[in-house]
Amino acid sequence: MSNLFRRILLLRSASPVFSQGFSGSPLKSLRYLSTSSEIVSSPESAPLASNAVQHKNKRKDVIALLADHGFSQSQISGLDKKFPKVFFSNPEKTLLPKLLFFRSKGLSSPEIAKLVCSFPYVLNASLNKRIIPAFDYIQAVFGSEEDSLNAIKRFSGILMKDLGISVGPNIEILKQIGVPGSNIFKYLQYQPRMFLANPIRFKESVERVTEMGFNPQQLQFVVAVFALRAMTKSTWDKKVEVYRKWGLSEEEICLAFRRYPMCMALSEDNINDTMDFFINEMGCESSYVARRPTLFGCSLKKRILPRGFVYQVLLSKGFIKELQKVSFMFLCTEKRFIEKFINPHKGQIPGLLELYEEKLMDSRR
Repeated sequence: MSNLFRRILLLRSASPVFSQGFSGSPLKSLRYLSTSSEIVSSPESAPLASNAVQHKNKRKDVIALLADHGFSQSQISGLDKKFPKVFFSNPEKTLLPKLLFFRSKGLSSPEIAKLVCSFPYVLNASLNKRIIPAFDYIQAVFGSEEDSLNAIKRFSGILMKDLGISVGPNIEILKQIGVPGSNIFKYLQYQPRMFLANPIRFKESVERVTEMGFNPQQLQFVVAVFALRAMTKSTWDKKVEVYRKWGLSEEEICLAFRRYPMCMALSEDNINDTMDFFINEMGCESSYVARRPTLFGCSLKKRILPRGFVYQVLLSKGFIKELQKVSFMFLCTEKRFIEKFINPHKGQIPGLLELYEEKLMDSRR
């Protein structure tokens, strides 16, 4: 008798299912029973079940460790989505030493939690081979633990790199061209990620900025280098084309970039929306905007639109002339804006401040 028929006879005699009948195909039900029997009785299932229990227990231990070190429930859930691998780590041997290292450098529990959640892959880096050497390198560059921590808090991913190979050559390139160390360190602290560029590409950006006439002694030189480094040549060309469509010449675009390099770091949509507002809503000439490129540094939603509303109200009531103090209105501080453009007209335009604050609230939703 074949093994198959022997198993059928055994199942028929051992299981009441056969005596009660099936719904559906007998062969389909037979396959189900055969497979189920194999899973239950398979010797391989025991280790699998054991591993599942171990993983579950390890996960609980990791969650408990993170909670004990100031991670909120939402932060832990965020880590689970961004980097679930961390919950398979050994909490005592792998995670705890890293958390204690950050604590030893003066970071508070909330700061450590924020640092880890912003770039959770740092928990995957070796403490002795990567994190500590990277921290020591940064501290040697800055000469200050506080400045080093500020840079790391901005981008903790820098702790995963061999900084002598990635950051070091780029710092030397800037020094050789005459960039003051203070400007280098200021930008390294503000944008540490940008120094992790391929040295060949980085040097190309430095050379292009030099050709554009930037002064290496000024901070704008470094800003321009990183604005260029953040995009490919094709991306640069596309943004130039966007400005051209609004009537700007090559010379005007270069002038705007020299005055405010970050005007080329904006998305194409952002450039279009900002130009559209100032030209079609405010009645400005495109050249007017190009000569004041810092306007592109203002948030369209949170600053330009709410203040533009106030401008239109004042203009309609005859309290301001068209294009009067336009750039100042958008570039001044919040306090100065209220003092100059709202408070003097509160009597003649009741509710102006409330309307402006309502626009600000809408922009934050």
